[in-house]
Amino acid sequence: MFTDEVLDSVSVQSLWRKSQQAAQESKGCQTRAVHSAEAVVQTVCKTISSTQTEPQDQETEQLLLLLQNRDEPEPPGPRGFLQRVEDMVIRELVNNAKSHAFDGLLVNWENYSQQVSCLHCLQHPRAQEKGFHVTSVSWSCTGSVIACAYGRIDDGDWSTERSYVCTWNLNRRGLHSKQADLVIDVSAAVTALCCHPNQPALIAGGLYSGEVVVWDTSRTHDPILAQTGMSADSHREPVYKVAWVPLQKKGEFGVLSASSGGRVLLWMVDSDQGRFVLNAAYAIVRQQVPHSSSASLKACGRSTVGVTSLALSPWDADTFLVGSEGGLLLRCSFSSQTPAAVPSEGQSVMLRAPAVFSFRPHSGPIHSIHCSPFHRNLFVSAGTDGQVHLHSLLQPNPLVSLRISNSYVFQVQWSPTRPLVFAAANGQGKVQIFDLGRRSPRAAATIGQGDAGQAATCFDFNCQNPHLVAVGKTDGTVGIWQLSTDLTEQSSRENSQLEQIANQVAE
Repeated sequence: MFTDEVLDSVSVQSLWRKSQQAAQESKGCQTRAVHSAEAVVQTVCKTISSTQTEPQDQETEQLLLLLQNRDEPEPPGPRGFLQRVEDMVIRELVNNAKSHAFDGLLVNWENYSQQVSCLHCLQHPRAQEKGFHVTSVSWSCTGSVIACAYGRIDDGDWSTERSYVCTWNLNRRGLHSKQADLVIDVSAAVTALCCHPNQPALIAGGLYSGEVVVWDTSRTHDPILAQTGMSADSHREPVYKVAWVPLQKKGEFGVLSASSGGRVLLWMVDSDQGRFVLNAAYAIVRQQVPHSSSASLKACGRSTVGVTSLALSPWDADTFLVGSEGGLLLRCSFSSQTPAAVPSEGQSVMLRAPAVFSFRPHSGPIHSIHCSPFHRNLFVSAGTDGQVHLHSLLQPNPLVSLRISNSYVFQVQWSPTRPLVFAAANGQGKVQIFDLGRRSPRAAATIGQGDAGQAATCFDFNCQNPHLVAVGKTDGTVGIWQLSTDLTEQSSRENSQLEQIANQVAE
């Protein structure tokens, strides 16, 4: 009995626990489910817009049509911007090129020390041992060979002393500054030198003895092509200037020579016979010199006027200029038919008086004259008075006078590339380069700082390579100098400034 009661109690408790579990499960099943969802958006919309100038409507339409016709639109970038502003930039550049807002502005982009630099110092030891001076230098027509003449510029009895003409080819490999490529022994001191304008092997020279010589440097054994010798037609005093002159027959050149004896002679070269033939002869006679209002001439002493310098006009084949020992500066004509008032001394050609106009003289001998390659009426002259005169062929008085040295000025020459630039070599050993476009009368650049007792006797611009200039000195050296760009490149309106100077009235 007891056992049955116990079993019933256990079963009742078991049933009660099961009912409680069932109640709990039933209650949990009635809870509503919680629904959730996740969403992520990373899409970003961007708009880029930039403009410098508003495009024209027509250009905008063309751009839209181009984009519509493309399969894939081209993203904006520098190419599109450059295409839009191209026409406007070109218009502004054209306007700037026509503007004169900065005319006359001088900007020195380089330091003074960089304006000129020495490339070579050429020497001939035998000439230096004898104490010879460099009396003349001349570039060949190719611009690669420099010819140098040796003599003396001081007083003394040295007319019988033998001398030299030397040449160096600057383009030659292994250039030796103390060994010339060619050395020509000459019977007398050489006082003048000039290379042929078309034939690089020909060099004309004038000697202290009065002779005129043409050397052919391609003939190494006997380079003398023609020589005047001593005759009634030849000079009898030192020849201070020689120049090649175009003759009437196209392509042929004669040699014009001037001496302190007062004669200017035009020679034709007979290369087959190895001699000169006198073509025309002129004498500067004191009584036949035209007088200007500013020139005074004393009719005393010998009748002829010693010629110390000569220049040809590149614009007028009939015009040449001469300077004299007494400072006279004359314009002369090749076509003059006036007989010279001097006694005949057996010349084969009649002497004519060529002077047609007289300019205001220098106060001493005139060493150099040079005509402008950029204006037909302008030329410069210089001499022992230390002054450079800028002249017009149409006026007796100089347009500009510059005292550039307290010593002699041995040579003056225009730049072959700059209309307003010329240079002068003086007795203080310097070659000064002047720019007429500057307000200051000081030199724009100076070649050499000046050596005690050494003079710069001659120089020559290289027309083929305008950055080069050769300078000869009394110490027997020839310096090859390089010029900077601002000394060789022409600036805007430079020709018009030169025209204004030529049109001004001299005081």
